Amino acid sequence: MKASDLTEDEQKNVLAALEFLRIRFGKMKMLAKALHFKLNSLRGVLSRHDSVSASMMMRVARLAGVGLDDLLAGKYPVVGMCPHCGCLPPSVKSKTAQ
Repeated sequence: MKASDLTEDEQKNVLAALEFLRIRFGKMKMLAKALHFKLNSLRGVLSRHDSVSASMMMRVARLAGVGLDDLLAGKYPVVGMCPHCGCLPPSVKSKTAQ
């Protein structure tokens, strides 16, 4: 894996968000298009061959509609959020509403 400006934990958190979005978009090709990245670049990151770049991190945060700090801290996706529809189970909704 190439060197990155992100810590190991930040890399893991962005990768978790990418995996979630991959399911959300249905096809890796659609996610690559939404992120404005080449499909092979996205595959390299998701296969852990390449590290997450600062550019990819920013694009993932923008696409997910979350702040960079929340993305890097692992607050996206919210635990329990459905990757297919984005809904939260009632038990999670009540916790996030507080």
